[in-house]
Amino acid sequence: MSLLSAFEAASSYPLETPSDSRAQRRRWIWIVVLWAIIYIPGLFTPPLLDDADSVHAEAAREMVVRHDWTTLYIDGLRYLEKAPLMYWTMAASYKVFGVKDWAARLPVILGVLALLLATYSLGKRTLGERAGFWAAVVLTVSVGPYLFTRVLIPDMLIGLWLTLGFDFFLRTLDEQTPSIAACWGLAATAALNVLTKGLIGLVFPAAIIGIYLMLTGNLKHLLRMRLVSSTLVLLLIAAPWHIAAAIENPAAGQSRGFLWFYFVNEHFLRYLGKRVPHDYDTVPLLVFWALVFLWLFPWSAFLVQAAARVPHRWSQWHSGLNQRQRAMVLYAIWAAVILLFFSFSTRQEYYAVPALPALALLIGAWLHQEEDSSADSALRRGGRIGSALLAALAFVVFVAAMFLLAQSKSTPADSDLADLLKKNPTEYALAFGHIFDLTPRALGLFRVPLATFAIALLVGSILNLLYRRRNFATPANWVLTIMMVFVLFSVHQGLVMFSPILSSKKLADAVEQEYRPGDVIVSYGTYEDASTLNFYVRQPIHVVNTRTEGDMYYGSLFPDAPALFEDDASLAALWKGPRRVFLWVEEDKVPANIKQSGSYQLARSGGKLILMNRTWVAQQP
Repeated sequence: MSLLSAFEAASSYPLETPSDSRAQRRRWIWIVVLWAIIYIPGLFTPPLLDDADSVHAEAAREMVVRHDWTTLYIDGLRYLEKAPLMYWTMAASYKVFGVKDWAARLPVILGVLALLLATYSLGKRTLGERAGFWAAVVLTVSVGPYLFTRVLIPDMLIGLWLTLGFDFFLRTLDEQTPSIAACWGLAATAALNVLTKGLIGLVFPAAIIGIYLMLTGNLKHLLRMRLVSSTLVLLLIAAPWHIAAAIENPAAGQSRGFLWFYFVNEHFLRYLGKRVPHDYDTVPLLVFWALVFLWLFPWSAFLVQAAARVPHRWSQWHSGLNQRQRAMVLYAIWAAVILLFFSFSTRQEYYAVPALPALALLIGAWLHQEEDSSADSALRRGGRIGSALLAALAFVVFVAAMFLLAQSKSTPADSDLADLLKKNPTEYALAFGHIFDLTPRALGLFRVPLATFAIALLVGSILNLLYRRRNFATPANWVLTIMMVFVLFSVHQGLVMFSPILSSKKLADAVEQEYRPGDVIVSYGTYEDASTLNFYVRQPIHVVNTRTEGDMYYGSLFPDAPALFEDDASLAALWKGPRRVFLWVEEDKVPANIKQSGSYQLARSGGKLILMNRTWVAQQP
């Protein structure tokens, strides 16, 4: 028996027998197994990264320490720019498991599982059981959902609430009189989305549903959706925290209070690119759209074909759509509204994440139709074309990877990666822009994950093409799924190896061993640059010359803000004073007065140093 025949036989059960109810009941188990294989290892490694990852983990930790579940704090200062739901779940996880980095990650990873099962359920109900299954698989093994859960950001949770909410909305279309459960369920998911990410949690579902009803000539459906009681449900869930936060954080000192900062500054001014402080970059528009194909890789090979199957004739929309067609139109509008919304604002790559479940559902529907189509159908031809393009891309990537491996140089395993990189700060506007820092010497440390990545991609893409040429669509889809398990494992290994550049965990470990009450930890940079020290050492961090930058700015305007802000003069005085100082600093930015005053190097990692003004602890009078 040939390899292809053997794999076809192994793959055909149970997925080739959709009529088998036992097989259908088991499909959700496959989703859970894939999720566990791919996502659970990332709970424990790498350590938390500097910036958003450890900042958000610290906000939840201070919530527990302060017993304050209304106002977020970081480094002892108010942190008013974020909605609270993700932090509540992280704080609850700390309560159960203790303050650990994996406990911080657990709610987001469980949220991914909930999204996968919600996608499966929605797809199963509206597009067919196998369509729902493949939609969930697409989300499970695609690049984007994996990468953007390596950092503690809530964007995948936005996708969860949208998926559940649109399930409720589609149910109202199926019912002659929309039920209370469906209408209130939609309102509740919108409210949870508001508590996850702010006003877009309301703007997105309202815009998507409004545009759908307008395009299908069914705006009168709004009058049947129990708007008064649904609005009350939304307000009962979403309003209390906003009211409490406004009461606890009124305008004081130089601050304008919670309401101005959270709604005006963080929503409207951020969207217009006028947020204060202006401490972020924006991804070019063409790059933002092009990256959508990367986030859905490898299934983006079928994205154009899937989009083409969406009913697109105006007459068809108004003449009546069946359940499947209604769902596909809604999913297309869902993705389009989110991508277009951010096309006119400042944007980061991960802003596209809430659109991915919709695109996965469209791809899942196409994969299902391809499986059921005849050998000479346009669907099968589209699958072969997409697979050929994917195989060609995989071949180019393989050749490039082999070239890089040939150029790489043997490097001792205990080398500091920072010594082997070439900094390209102009690329750091991208979330993973540090990848451009790699050099042939640095690649010597990444030989195994790079080779695994390239080989898995090439072999999987070729087998997928061969299967589709033989009209075995289901085994081909499983090949891509298994391929991505190896690809994402390689990505994870690469991130673990690269983490000393992105994290200060090793420096935090060194400080924690030496820290004594009365010592001072200082970051010669922004708080975000060294935020892992705050989380792992669990002590406040002073910052130098960066009060008006980053996440600490607005909190510093309140009268009760702790005195954590230094300049070069106060740092020099602190350095010469009686207290022992731990200074976090990039090794090429050590200030001249510190060099002149003398210092002791406690630790070095990832191009960063911990310097001390003395190695002994001053005796307290």
